[in-house]
Amino acid sequence: MKTLFSLLFAALFLVVSAYAQDENVENLKVHDDATEQTDSTTISDISKIDADSDSTQVVMDENFAEDKIDTTTIRFGKKRIVVIEKDGSTSIEIPETNSKFSVNEDEDFTYVRRPRFKGHWAGFEWGFNGFMTPDYSINMTDELKFLELRQGRSWNINLNFMQYSLGFGTDKVGLVTGLGLEFNDYHFRNPITLKLVDGITVEDDSYELDPDKNVTKSKLSTSYITVPLLLEFQIPTFDDKHRIFFSAGVIGGAKIGSHTKIVFDGANKGKDKVKNDFNISPFRYGLTARVGYRGLNFFANYYPTPMFEAGKGPEIYPFSIGLIIIDFS
Repeated sequence: MKTLFSLLFAALFLVVSAYAQDENVENLKVHDDATEQTDSTTISDISKIDADSDSTQVVMDENFAEDKIDTTTIRFGKKRIVVIEKDGSTSIEIPETNSKFSVNEDEDFTYVRRPRFKGHWAGFEWGFNGFMTPDYSINMTDELKFLELRQGRSWNINLNFMQYSLGFGTDKVGLVTGLGLEFNDYHFRNPITLKLVDGITVEDDSYELDPDKNVTKSKLSTSYITVPLLLEFQIPTFDDKHRIFFSAGVIGGAKIGSHTKIVFDGANKGKDKVKNDFNISPFRYGLTARVGYRGLNFFANYYPTPMFEAGKGPEIYPFSIGLIIIDFS
């Protein structure tokens, strides 16, 4: 009897073990099928994520070989970052900006900024002033004789303190604008100054006729706030950091001050300074051209707007030419 119970228990143990083994095999098969189904999920399903969502999303292209992804797009709301792997290197681009990252197998992770157009306006300029007649002559004759200038002392000083550059999809061509201050001295060659008679700007020769006053200096000074609009071209050279540039355009100006000053010695030594508008045009526009390379830069300005308001003074047209001493841009 004892032997019979032992045989029955052994048979029951074998049946239970076989059943458990079959259950494990079946579970393993179900698990493998689920894994295989998960692995077969196409990456393209991920691309169906809403692009306008505020959550961070990763979108992968279907172009891959040997389980290596060529392109990955990461979205932060409406912003995108594109990761591209090609020929052993990786680049990261942000399409909405001008930024690009680059990674090579043998190099560290680096940040590369695409070059932007940067014009030439901001800076300190120094030059000489002059007058032109209506027929574009710099020689003052007849009724304009009293306006002859000492060119060596008739200075033009420009402080261009603000600049904004706008490129045309390239770093070599673009528009330039900004703000500046212009200061002009016109030193008269003759011992005269200016005065108003019946609202008209005329010559004041009273100092020349006074024997007790020996005129040593006489000038007219003006100051303007200026706004340019320039079209600039840049030509690359063998030195990547420096280019030849040429720009041309217009400069608008609004007068912010004017005065005359005359200095004399002799029996009645002294000086007279008179602040007045002298019928000088309150607004004007000028034509300008600029060219330069590295530290050698030139400018030339000509103003088609008359120096004095029409019918209220001599008809002359100012111009200036000089150097860009310091380039702030």
